Amino acid sequence: MADHENSSNEHAAEGAAAHHGESHAPAHVGDPLAPEHLFGHVQDSTEFHVPERLRTHWTIPQPFPHYRETPLTAANPELHLAPIDLQVTKFMVLEVVAALVMVVLFVPLARRVTDGSRPRGRLANLLETFLVFLRDQVARPAIGGHDADKYLPFLWTMFFFVFGCNLLGLLPWLGSPTAALAVTGTLALMTFLVVIGSGMAKMGIVGFWKGLVPHMELPWILAIFLLPMIFAIELLGLLIKHGILAIRLLANMVAGHLVLAVLVAFILASNRTLAWYGVAPASVLGSSALMLLELFVAFLQAYIFTFLSALFIGMAVHPH
Repeated sequence: MADHENSSNEHAAEGAAAHHGESHAPAHVGDPLAPEHLFGHVQDSTEFHVPERLRTHWTIPQPFPHYRETPLTAANPELHLAPIDLQVTKFMVLEVVAALVMVVLFVPLARRVTDGSRPRGRLANLLETFLVFLRDQVARPAIGGHDADKYLPFLWTMFFFVFGCNLLGLLPWLGSPTAALAVTGTLALMTFLVVIGSGMAKMGIVGFWKGLVPHMELPWILAIFLLPMIFAIELLGLLIKHGILAIRLLANMVAGHLVLAVLVAFILASNRTLAWYGVAPASVLGSSALMLLELFVAFLQAYIFTFLSALFIGMAVHPH
């Protein structure tokens, strides 16, 4: 009876911790190649995981009160009436860090440009090179020289924010916010709203939605059936394009970090065996080479996201 009560208390404690958003060690924490252990390195959390040897546990303070079960949900758990449990996660913290880094880098550069003085220093010239490249090779070819410049602040911000979040994922014990669907989905939603708003501002509300359907000379009998179907297909395609925009960035960042985690996990998996002396150097060299590739991927994915955003905006403001 005592064992049963202890077991019940443990299950109750685990359930309460789950409601509080506390993270737990994976069930197969002893196996470094277990999927739960590997995916734990790329998932969001309310704490920063650091090696146990550092004897440090970085838990993010939560300013909002945690969810507590009401008598109604406690008595009827199948009702699922749990409210939104607001939590501050490590990806939120890293997004704020990326935004602050952008402010620190670009505010002084913007002040120099507005004063008419030339950027001085390697960092200022490097940032200007990025800005000019995105303007001349991305925005203007995709949107057009006449309309591109007014969308540059959005495209510049999108590129450097995604690039910064990607780079943070290469630092130990942090993580990449772009490895979360909530982040990439929000970025894609912002692009979608800019595309829709730009198209309606350029062509009018009715003109934009009417322009989704290509002009065709059809008998009215066929038009009644075909035009609504074509409109639905075009609208679905518009949603799918922006959904893929989010999935592409997410998949590339998650895949790269998982491969890195697997290479490092090989060292732990071969620990206390003779194979360790061959696996460890190979894993270190492979991880180092893959980190260089991930550095390129971090830039490439930010560029692709920005380029496709500019392309979608261009298609909206110049449908023909």
